[in-house]
Amino acid sequence: MDSGLILLVFLALLFAWGLNRVRRALRLSPVGYVGIVIVFVLVMLLIWGQTLR
Repeated sequence: MDSGLILLVFLALLFAWGLNRVRRALRLSPVGYVGIVIVFVLVMLLIWGQTLR
C-alpha cells in the first residue's frame, strides 16, 4: 500500500474528528457538515492524484 495514501487516510480521520468538535461548537447543520466533508475528500483526491504523476 502506498505510504502517501496511508497518510491521507490518517489526515482524513484527524480532520473528521476535528470537524466533529467544530460542528458542535458552531452548530452546523448536517447539510453544511456533508458539504465540508465532500470538499475535503475532493481536495485530498486531487492532491493524491498529483503525487502519482
